[in-house]
Order: sequence, then C-alpha cells, then structure tokens
Amino acid sequence: MIIWLEFLLVTGLILYSGSRLSRYGDMIAEKTGLSRLWLGMVLMAAVTSLPELATGLSSVVLAGLPNIATGDILGSCVFNLFLLSILDALTKGVPLSARAHQGSVLMAGMFLLLIAAVGVGLFAGDRLPALGWIGLYTPILLFGYLSAFWLAFKNEKRAAPATGLGENGATLYHGMTLKRAVLGYAANAAVVVGAAIFLPRIAEDIAEMTGLGVTFVGNIFVAMSTSLPELTVTIASFRLGAVDTAVGNLFGSNLFNMAILGIDDLFYFKSPLLAAVENQHLIAVMSAVAMTGLAAAGLIYRSPTKRYRLSWDTLGISLIFMINMVLLYILR
Repeated sequence: MIIWLEFLLVTGLILYSGSRLSRYGDMIAEKTGLSRLWLGMVLMAAVTSLPELATGLSSVVLAGLPNIATGDILGSCVFNLFLLSILDALTKGVPLSARAHQGSVLMAGMFLLLIAAVGVGLFAGDRLPALGWIGLYTPILLFGYLSAFWLAFKNEKRAAPATGLGENGATLYHGMTLKRAVLGYAANAAVVVGAAIFLPRIAEDIAEMTGLGVTFVGNIFVAMSTSLPELTVTIASFRLGAVDTAVGNLFGSNLFNMAILGIDDLFYFKSPLLAAVENQHLIAVMSAVAMTGLAAAGLIYRSPTKRYRLSWDTLGISLIFMINMVLLYILR
C-alpha cells in the first residue's frame, strides 16, 4: 500500500509542475518571438523529457536496472504518440492533422530513422559489435538527435510560422516579464526532475510486489508516469490554442528520448545497454514505428473534416496503443 502512495505522490508532483510548464513556456514564446512549433520541439520537449533522463540515469547508475531505463524510454515514446489521439478527440469537426504544422513530419521521419537503429540493437543483442561498453547505435542516436534539430531549425527559418502570440499578434501576458517566466519555468522543471529520480526504485518494488516484471512495469507504469509532463503540457498548450506547441512537443520529446537512450548507454558500464535487456522491448519499438507512420500519413494527407470523434489516423494510433499493452502483458 505504501509503495502505491509513493507512486501517486511522485506522479502528482510531476503532474502539477508539468501543467505549469506549458503556460510559462507560452510566455517565453511570446516574450522572445519563438515560433510555437520550435518552442514545442525544443524547449518544451527537452524539459518534459527530463523525467525520462533522470529516471534512466538513476536506473542504470544507481539501481542497475537497464530494463526499467529502456522500457521507460520506449514506453514513453508510445504513450506520447497515443496523446495525438487524445488531442484529436478534443478537436471538433477538423482533424488534428489538418490543424498542425506540417513541419512535424520532418521530426516524425527523423524519429523513424533513430528508432530503427534501436530496433536493430535490440534484435542483435550482444551479437552486435560494440565500441567498448557502448553500442554502435549510441553515436547514431546522439548525432541523429542533433541533426534532426539542425534540420528543424533550417526548416523553421524557411517556413517562419506564427509565434507564440494571440490572434493578430496580440500580447497575451501583459504583466509577465521574460525573467519571471524563465524563473517560473526553471522552478517547475526542477520539481519534475526531482520527483522523477525516485521512480526507478518505486518501479522495481511494484514489479516485485505484483509479479508483472520490470519490462512491463517500465513500459507501462514508469513510462506513463514520466510522460505526465507531456500529457499536461500538451493538453494545456492545446487549450491555449497553441496546437503547434502541443504537437511539436510530442514529436520533439520522442526525438529527445532517443538521445536519452544513447546517454543511458554511455553510463551503463557493464555492456551495451540494449544487449542487457529483454527482447520484449521490440514490441514497443514496432508499435512506435507503426504509430509514427500513421501520424505522418495523417499530417501529409490533411483530411479537411472528420465524421467521428477520432479521424482515421488517430483511431489507428489508439488501436496500436492498446495492442501494444496487451502484447506486453501477455509476454511479460
């Protein structure tokens, strides 16, 4: 009972501070003139993914739990993509893919490249040559992450979408200075990271108590908990009318997660990280690939209307998310 109370306390802190990040982030966008898509892909994505970074490092360095670190990252990617369905359900008449900036397709394509490298690393295991204790995929993940945001920056300069302002460039936050917005943003980010540090130990206790296994717990419980900032920031940004911030945050977070997996591998000194984990993580990899493909197809097709609560692309994403959970449970 106590372990569940600890889990709820930690997730509650992440939920509360994560919800405040979106408003401070929108303030920063307004005060600096950043585009909302760039804000979502870079600033929001980096901070909302900090729980995954803190959880991953504490899992491999302090707890020696590579399955928790890997499951958290891959499960978070799957959950982030599922959030597109939630946003689409909140959109009436017009599909989310028709409202979001097509620059997100670039992020989706780069993510597919990087998660393919992760899939190869999981499939090959210890048969893949290594660079000392580091997997061959780690330089690909880190260099690919930097390349993705360089390409996004170049694309943004050409496209120049709207900044984080109200309609017709109206100022939304008259009484807020940039300094106060940055301080508020940093304070809430610190709370999110501090709470996430406790997740690996809690997850291990839950796995042992329930018998669900560390792979299932990492992919579901820990991943959903560390993805709460994405959930709260995405929905709050969407309700502010910042659709590009919301969608950009999800794709940017997934790219940042790939870099985090590379960082986790650097600090796991026993062997390449993906050679030390269970093969069931391939389920999450394949789910993330299929969900990203559907999301990219929807953004390119840009259907003007939808008849039901979910459009065809987000309905498919929801179905894959449920299949992912069922398979992870069956093969736990």
